[in-house]
Amino acid sequence: MNDFYLHKSNLRFYIKSINLYPTLSSKEENILLNNLYYKGDLESTKKLILCNLKFIVQITKKYSGYGLPQLDLIQEGNIGLLKAVKKFNPNIGVRLISFAIYWIKAEINEYILKNWKIVKIATTKSQKKLFFNLRKIKNKIDWLNINEANIIANKLQVSLKDVFEMESRMSYKDLYIEEREDINNKLKYNVNNLLNYNDEFKKIENNNWNSNINNKINNALLKLDNRSKHIIKSRWLIENKKTTLKELSIIYNVSIERIRQIEKNAINKIRKSIKDIY
Repeated sequence: MNDFYLHKSNLRFYIKSINLYPTLSSKEENILLNNLYYKGDLESTKKLILCNLKFIVQITKKYSGYGLPQLDLIQEGNIGLLKAVKKFNPNIGVRLISFAIYWIKAEINEYILKNWKIVKIATTKSQKKLFFNLRKIKNKIDWLNINEANIIANKLQVSLKDVFEMESRMSYKDLYIEEREDINNKLKYNVNNLLNYNDEFKKIENNNWNSNINNKINNALLKLDNRSKHIIKSRWLIENKKTTLKELSIIYNVSIERIRQIEKNAINKIRKSIKDIY
């Protein structure tokens, strides 16, 4: 029990410490990023990291259901932020935190997979995808029925057997328990200052996330042939009623199934182009 309160005291102290560093404006961030990118300025690196640590605390809250200490998750997220800062190109036109989210979550996810069970629960790419998606679903229901499992298998493009196997592994998880009070009673952290960053974080993330996705999609469209590009735009990128497969089959004098294949191939190419931001 004493270790538990010591851990929470450390977390409270950490949050209080990082809140001493202000959130950077877009202009301030750009100056630091350019100093780092073009001059290798280490002081700029340090300031970029310190001023973005508060966002990692927010991200780790989404992983509270895995029973791992938040400070450990924060440390892994910090590693992801450091990697992102080193790889970031200021010319891509987005805020650093929008770019860094991928790296932050990747480090946290790997840490969870290594520590949530003594025996690794997920090693392949499909197993990892199943692990994190099933965790969300199983917070709402106890066991999957055959219809629910089929939907998950189709959506994640894995076999039905893989879904049930992963569910079985997760049902017999090791009890990695951190003693704590009931979550509904809320531990009395002095984190009021941190909460002030919620709206700001969401605003920065959403605005730049959407901008980044749009840029990626536009670049992906430029790589498509004219027919594929027209089909995608007609089916997905118009505000009015989208063109039907039948209408497009008449335009190009091919079967509906052929249009469907072209559409599917084009979508897959676009997905590959934007996969690095998910």
